[in-house]
Amino acid sequence: MNLLDPFGLLTSVLPLPARPVDDPRVVLVTGATSGIGEATALRAAAEGHDVVLVARREEKLREVARGCEEAGAASTLVVPTDLADDDAVAAMVAAVLERHERIDVVLHCAGVVSYGRTEETSAQDFADVVSTNLLGTACVARHVLPVLRRQRRGDLVVVGSLLGYIAVPEMTPYVVSKWGVRALVRQLRIENVDLPQVRISHVSPGSVDTPIYDNALDAAGAVNTPPPPSISPERVARVVLAQVGSRRATRQTALSNYGLVAAFVLAPAAAYDRLVGPLFRVASRREQPAGDGDRAAEGAA
Repeated sequence: MNLLDPFGLLTSVLPLPARPVDDPRVVLVTGATSGIGEATALRAAAEGHDVVLVARREEKLREVARGCEEAGAASTLVVPTDLADDDAVAAMVAAVLERHERIDVVLHCAGVVSYGRTEETSAQDFADVVSTNLLGTACVARHVLPVLRRQRRGDLVVVGSLLGYIAVPEMTPYVVSKWGVRALVRQLRIENVDLPQVRISHVSPGSVDTPIYDNALDAAGAVNTPPPPSISPERVARVVLAQVGSRRATRQTALSNYGLVAAFVLAPAAAYDRLVGPLFRVASRREQPAGDGDRAAEGAA
């Protein structure tokens, strides 16, 4: 533990520029088309790594790849992939190994979110959120961990969420999936404890100012905004890259996260449950002309 930074927060607070590394690694970034995923890919590129960009939208991936090349990436590889498709993920990993013969770092940033009361969320939307966030993470882990284990070294950093520690109303599929992601990472660490150079960790962003909020309308006709205090995806990317090589099991991206987790754990459940709904609506919702519920796309976690 760094005694000057026991919570690992200075990395995110200080706007330190990325510096080229002496030993470029093969860095695979999922959800690389927007938000946290895109910011993470660009920072990895600025450090001079070989960057593999993974998401569903090929055109947007190629746009991000051009940005990575301009930022200083040693190379870029675009692999359009639906992370909920097991065969597609297997093919993606095979394509990376064919090009680079190894995978050093996997930064899993892909995620989707939906808004609305549980009974108002369609079965398809519920399944899609859980499939992408939880089952997609498990699918990626199932295919990359055998590679890391054969190499006997490497990093898998999973971007979860503060909402994997607490509960809020009208985001049930997302909250359930992110609690599951945190449990999955814990299981993976236990199962791979025999190889200390295979490092698996979890980063938990709180409120992040990404397009995910602009793209997600709820059934009541309001659009969500990042509740204060929000941080930039670039700040989260600094934390994600700082986890590479670290033995920390988990890292929050802001000190306020610890306060919210403490409130959830320590406050009487009856008081928390009554207060969280009104506070959540005031902090993160503004009126919008009525429209259908929607889901925000990959990359914002």
